Amino acid sequence: MKNWIKLGLCGLMVVSLSGCGGSGKSDVDPQEVYGCSTLNVYNWGEYVGENVLSNFEKQYNVKINYSMFASNEEMYTKLLGGSQYDVLVPSDYMIERMIDENMLQPLDKSMIPNLANLADGVKGLSYDPDNTYSAPYFWGMVGIVYNKNNVDPADVESQGFDVLRNEKYKGHVFVYDSERDSFMMAFKALGYSMNTENEDEIQEAYQWLLDMDKKVDPSYVTDEVIDGMVTGEKDIAVVYSGDAAYILSENEDMAYWLPEEGTNLWSDAMVIPANAKCPKLANEFINYILTDEASYDNSSTVGYASSNKNVLEEMSAPGGEYDGNPAYLPRVGYAKDEVFKHNEVLKKILADLWIKVKNS
Repeated sequence: MKNWIKLGLCGLMVVSLSGCGGSGKSDVDPQEVYGCSTLNVYNWGEYVGENVLSNFEKQYNVKINYSMFASNEEMYTKLLGGSQYDVLVPSDYMIERMIDENMLQPLDKSMIPNLANLADGVKGLSYDPDNTYSAPYFWGMVGIVYNKNNVDPADVESQGFDVLRNEKYKGHVFVYDSERDSFMMAFKALGYSMNTENEDEIQEAYQWLLDMDKKVDPSYVTDEVIDGMVTGEKDIAVVYSGDAAYILSENEDMAYWLPEEGTNLWSDAMVIPANAKCPKLANEFINYILTDEASYDNSSTVGYASSNKNVLEEMSAPGGEYDGNPAYLPRVGYAKDEVFKHNEVLKKILADLWIKVKNS
């Protein structure tokens, strides 16, 4: 992946942050300025730019302890167990839960002027509409990737998620091993909200998934979907948009479709736990991540849509890394797209039903 910042972003071809959004504080004692010199960051695996952490350490003369989690639930359990971090990057519904449970402290917006860099699509999201507690990091959609040589585009475009019940493609389908994402597909295919609590609608979605399992015999996977679609192992897959953008860039036979019945609009955002040891430096780090330079490195390396409006435009503009790649830019303002809401009761019901689907 590229590490160079293009001319349109700050007028210089640079990799470091100096001279373009950075404040040149490497000669300052962080202990005096922030009350600490070590920042503990807990993020998803393979979810940061190649130079992002080292550049921050050099610029602010600090050390970053960087740990990785595989799920929101793993991160949440670690915090309940007493672990302390200064910056977390959970998903929308988990942030909503942590706000409700007083596990987060408000951002110090006086230290984060780069909140002004946020793209419109990640502003005003329901879980934290004023960005009181969170600053978006990456965002995207859940869509369908398909091999246009083996799958009729008309089937995908007319059937949406229902193409996953088309027996024509039996044995050639990947589905995420995730109860929330899978029930989301079923709810949307049936015309319901993916946050529904209606028992009849839940049972109808359960029957939809049982029917899908019977008709197309899907392979239930997680990250394996990426390499599987790059190599053409299957012909249809439900894929997060950032992974879809990578698949399309690696395999020209693959196409991408966002179902017209709506899908999940997700976001991961930076937050500061209530028990953070170094909140001032945490706010500085969040502001730094929102710079054009750091955001570009993140998005270029990882492939997910940047929360920074300038980077989002640069990546998708003519000549940009994702020019012509339909999976990179999230769909904005579409009424049928939704954000997951925190609901532990619903999550438990869907988890139990999902086990039954896979064991059917």
